[in-house]
Amino acid sequence: MADVQVTCINKQPRNSTHEGITHLGGNGWKWTRNEVIQSIRGKTNTFFTRVNGTRADIGVVDGQNGPYVRTYADGKWNDNLLALPECA
Repeated sequence: MADVQVTCINKQPRNSTHEGITHLGGNGWKWTRNEVIQSIRGKTNTFFTRVNGTRADIGVVDGQNGPYVRTYADGKWNDNLLALPECA
């Protein structure tokens, strides 16, 4: 199992009804949100990001509109992923 840092994301267009993440990426890789969700649930990889030097693990949350990814740090779920820059 690899421990993978996420450094960028892609979001749905602003004119969409929901600002959701479509892709997550890092140093030389970019996966769809669903690929990341499957990898987390299958325990094949772990994913994290860094916020102000602090590690925030990425987990899967089952929402009203299906599963999505979210960061978890200091015992709380938060939206740090949306603050990451866009992937190329």
